[in-house]
Amino acid sequence: MSSPSRAVIFIAAAAVSLGASWLLVLAIERIGKRLRLSEALLGMVAALAADAPEITTAVTALLDHSRRVGAGVVLGSNAFNIATLLGLGALTAGFISLHRRVVAMNGAVAVWAALACILAVTGALDSAAALALAAAVVIPYIGLLAGVRPRLPARWSEWLATAVGEEELELEEAIHPASGSGRDLALAAAALAVVVGASVTMEREATALGGHWGIAPIIVGGLVLAAVTSLPNAVAGVYLAARGRGAASLSTALNSNLLNVIAGLLIPGALLGIGSADAQTLLITAAYAALTVLALAAAWPRRGLGRGAGALLAGGYLAFTIALIASV
Repeated sequence: MSSPSRAVIFIAAAAVSLGASWLLVLAIERIGKRLRLSEALLGMVAALAADAPEITTAVTALLDHSRRVGAGVVLGSNAFNIATLLGLGALTAGFISLHRRVVAMNGAVAVWAALACILAVTGALDSAAALALAAAVVIPYIGLLAGVRPRLPARWSEWLATAVGEEELELEEAIHPASGSGRDLALAAAALAVVVGASVTMEREATALGGHWGIAPIIVGGLVLAAVTSLPNAVAGVYLAARGRGAASLSTALNSNLLNVIAGLLIPGALLGIGSADAQTLLITAAYAALTVLALAAAWPRRGLGRGAGALLAGGYLAFTIALIASV
């Protein structure tokens, strides 16, 4: 097949995948409303639906033994999410106001997931052990969002309840679907099937084009596919920031990254392996972790992110992009 034909198929598959993922998010939100999920858990489920393109693309690459592409999609998407949802969001809105408890709670889980990711990519732990390490915090966190309150000292329980409440206040304004029906179940199933099929096509065409044009697989996965598959989250994050929904924007970014690591890297890595890391994969991992910590560190003192912090995050991503291209 000629390169122009592959390029057209790639663009069409990307458009179909992103459009179907948007329908999937809407259907999942309505189903969650029908099931009376908490606003915080509903936000997590919506983030998982929005992540369907990058997770499917990453898993497809791992199944095709394109491990550098697969790891690149997940890690590159995470770096892109921080730069666009928070960095570009702050630049657009001028200031993203955040609750400190939300920053601390979501940030702690995000940093823990990033640590598990680093240990897996560097080979310090195998993927199964890294998955278990991440699950030790992620499972209680999801339980907390679902309304399960662990037995902790009263002061800690009150702090966690307040943090979840503050996040839900933001999400209630950002996510307000109607109650779902049986049609939404059918729509969700159909949309998911379309996302999977289109994402598989997108990954394979992008990999073939990269090989034909001499583009390194890590660039195809870590920059091109990572950015394309993350566009719905980026648009949602900037929209939420512009509406003053800071905690919702932060939750979207960090929970999306958390789910990418678990579902897109560690689970398939535990089953298929992620291979030995090279310099480029380590660079993407470091960029994702560094941008995460930088965003949290900038948000804490001022209870939010201003244009200076936004420019710093966007500039950090640009520097990472230049360094990755220069390294191949």
